[in-house]
Amino acid sequence: MSIFKGCATAIITPFDKNNKINFTAFKKLVDFQIENGVNALVFLGTTGEASTLTEKEKLQVAKFAISYVKGRVPVILGAGGNNTAEVIERSKRFAKVGADALLQITPYYNKCTQDGLVQHFTAIAKAADGIPQILYNVPSRTGVNMLPETVQKLAEVPNIVGIKEAGGNVQELARILPEDFDIFSGEDEQIFTTLALGGSGVISVVSNVAPAQTTALCNAFFEGNIELARKIQFELVPLIRALFCEVNPIPVKAGMGLLGFDVGTPRLPLTPATEGTINKLKENLNID
Repeated sequence: MSIFKGCATAIITPFDKNNKINFTAFKKLVDFQIENGVNALVFLGTTGEASTLTEKEKLQVAKFAISYVKGRVPVILGAGGNNTAEVIERSKRFAKVGADALLQITPYYNKCTQDGLVQHFTAIAKAADGIPQILYNVPSRTGVNMLPETVQKLAEVPNIVGIKEAGGNVQELARILPEDFDIFSGEDEQIFTTLALGGSGVISVVSNVAPAQTTALCNAFFEGNIELARKIQFELVPLIRALFCEVNPIPVKAGMGLLGFDVGTPRLPLTPATEGTINKLKENLNID
């Protein structure tokens, strides 16, 4: 069961001058993405600063996402955490508001075993009213690398349908997983590589600022225009590197601000982009 194929944007969460969620700006961000052809939207991920949102705010964003997107593209909500019971309750709430799927990150800080990962994700999937689950492996953030063999076990759970992979395991995952299990790139520099290995697309940071270009990369590949897809990937690399010269989402939030969106700055402990980052972004976004 594929939730989407192509480019899903891991959308930022805009804040106002009082550091509250700016839903007026949020609407403009969503429209910008959909008008530029993205295939799905992921709210409440790392790029959306979910770690500094309260549970009340997360539910507000979830309800906003479902009501405002109105089925124009699939809505995927980040529900993960390192407390299994808490994640189950959050997942149930997000299922009730109508999410198309949930993104579940590997537990961080606890550093559980591979068997712990299997039990964690299986418990969530079984409790979450049958809603599709996309696993998220990003060891640089969590300190835990979910091994391909672990994902293979989890692929047997009926409503675990895919993985966002940012741990360097795409080739082995593609080799051992069922063909109907979706593999999404979690690294913008590896979109083309992931697609070439049989992946279904990307959950992207760069598509916040370049949705049309990132979507065009995926579309070109699926249409068989491999050289165009490869060309777009190479063209995106300098921008991608600028977006990761400081920890995500500091640069991408600054980049959206440079493009004219009222998104504010990140919440602490993240800080506003440095002058050097701003200059890199201007250069790669062609802003004077």
